[in-house]
Amino acid sequence: MSAFKDNFLWGGATAANQFEGAWDVDGKGPSVPDMCTNGTVDSPKRITTSIKENTLYPSHEAIDFYHRYEEDIALFAEMGFKTFRMSINWTRIFPTGEEDTPNEKGLEFYDRVFDCLQKHNIEPLVTISHYELPYALVEKYNGWASRKLVALFETYCHVIFERYKDKVTYWLTFNEINSSVMPMGAVLNAGTVQGFEGRVTEVPDNKQERFQALHHMFLASAKVVKYAHDHYPNFVMGNMSLFATSYPLTPAPEDIVANQQNMNMHNWFCSDVQVRGAYPFYAKRYFEEHGIKLDIHEGDLDILKAGTVDLYTFSYYMSNCITVKEGVETAGGNLLGGYANPYLKASDWGWQIDPVGLRYSLNEIYARYGLPIMVVENGLGAYDTVEADGSIHDDYRIDYLRSHIEQMEEAVKDGVDLIGYTPWGCIDLVSASTGEMAKRYGFIYVNKFDDGTGDLSRQRKDSFYWYQKVIETNGEVR
Repeated sequence: MSAFKDNFLWGGATAANQFEGAWDVDGKGPSVPDMCTNGTVDSPKRITTSIKENTLYPSHEAIDFYHRYEEDIALFAEMGFKTFRMSINWTRIFPTGEEDTPNEKGLEFYDRVFDCLQKHNIEPLVTISHYELPYALVEKYNGWASRKLVALFETYCHVIFERYKDKVTYWLTFNEINSSVMPMGAVLNAGTVQGFEGRVTEVPDNKQERFQALHHMFLASAKVVKYAHDHYPNFVMGNMSLFATSYPLTPAPEDIVANQQNMNMHNWFCSDVQVRGAYPFYAKRYFEEHGIKLDIHEGDLDILKAGTVDLYTFSYYMSNCITVKEGVETAGGNLLGGYANPYLKASDWGWQIDPVGLRYSLNEIYARYGLPIMVVENGLGAYDTVEADGSIHDDYRIDYLRSHIEQMEEAVKDGVDLIGYTPWGCIDLVSASTGEMAKRYGFIYVNKFDDGTGDLSRQRKDSFYWYQKVIETNGEVR
């Protein structure tokens, strides 16, 4: 008998900028990803201040969900999805972020998507801002470095809350908000890249700017959560964190403390603010030692306290180790590095595969916060091969997901209130970190390649049928 609840929300996850395409269709304005070129695991993607000729910008077409959403949602329904995690592209609703009235054609698109999901009995789980900041706000304000974005975000949220109040219940404010604790967050989340052109890995790092931007994002999140609680009591409002579990590399007390500090700032800092409603005690010393002095206005801390979330959600792909020793082998990762764990294997992109770490993380999160939890990203980016007969045998992906679902079930047996699971990139899409298509996550193969070619046809992988069975049996993975 399955340990998962009967109403467990099985599904999949995507982001608008990585799969919608139609980047300038029906009044949409450019977002930060629209200004990013393609890249590879070895050659970082670039951000440009204007669209360059003869340059590939993968998000411009992506996999064209904008025109193929009915086909894709039908495939999700065929798998048995109970929920679908997606995001609304801010620049479809407010092309520059500052318009007086929203773009009706953008609103109508998401009406059609939500209606299609409803037709298939799939619950939408909507990320309000998933690495999709209007580029006009970068040009004018340096993104979230400016407090002016708080009110602009509120306006955006008020519009979509009212428009979709009868179609959406579950909302997440910012995707992987804690990415802004790390340098790459300047591009992905904070948008503090005004005037910068070059490799995304070479954006000048300014901790003061990043953490001030985070303060503004915390305020924006808290304000719209409070607004939702006051005006739409049926809404369930969640945070979303990138959870990168770390372990001390050795039992040396110095490694233990170094790992504790790493976990505090990378994994707990943002959710402590969003769930507990206050800056945590350990932030004070970190700020002092890094020369960070936040501009906190009167009343800001009250806003944070009043706007705490109802639901904790997170992404989980990998773990790494922390040590104070020098000369230790490093491990790959999406936004943050670490040191290699000798007990773990790694993916083609160097991400260490650690399913037991998911059980550990779930227990740690639930012990800390006591809120319902959803794992809203988890998956294996890998090279897929299409056989001569058209089949795609992705046993490696099935093995990865199976082992993680098994550990989720163990966490549920431990007593964790886990209510949903949406593996990342349920359909192949553009990689956020590298801008490539070759790094595939999906149950559904999309005929689209790194050079921009491909007919965009969809094809079921072996994992499609395997996950279909998992959902049908409420978690039976064998």
